Amino acid sequence: MSMEKTLIIFKPDAVQRGLMGRIMTKFEDKGLKIIGAKFMQISPELAAVHYEAHKERPFYKGLVSFMTCSPVMVLALEGVGAIAMCRKMMGATFGSQADSGTIRGDFGVSNSFNLIHGSDSPEAAERELGLFFNDGEILDWTRMNEGWIYDLSGDEPE
Repeated sequence: MSMEKTLIIFKPDAVQRGLMGRIMTKFEDKGLKIIGAKFMQISPELAAVHYEAHKERPFYKGLVSFMTCSPVMVLALEGVGAIAMCRKMMGATFGSQADSGTIRGDFGVSNSFNLIHGSDSPEAAERELGLFFNDGEILDWTRMNEGWIYDLSGDEPE
């Protein structure tokens, strides 16, 4: 596994329910490094680009409306295997089906409001990070406890 970057969005329901800090803490407790963060209002244009793959699906208009109805928190996270790790931490798409201990399992029950978005592949992460963060907003910084999170004795963090 290699060091990866991924995009996480705390959706309007997470923001409105005051869950941002609790969810962010889960990622930090796991050992993921925050390399970018932004509290923002997603415009209809940005939502349309972000969700363009779903444009022909029946839920598209409602999704764009939901994602633009309230501010969101976007994070850029970094870690070994960060994409798969974050998706596992998020849990099943529908809160009613998500396992306890996951973000959706602990905080969600709705099949419509699912609290969080995470990139599903390295290609998606690169595209999505580029949509939500401008040049200079994702930082390359050294975390002093890195050697206590990863075994750094080899060529790659483990």
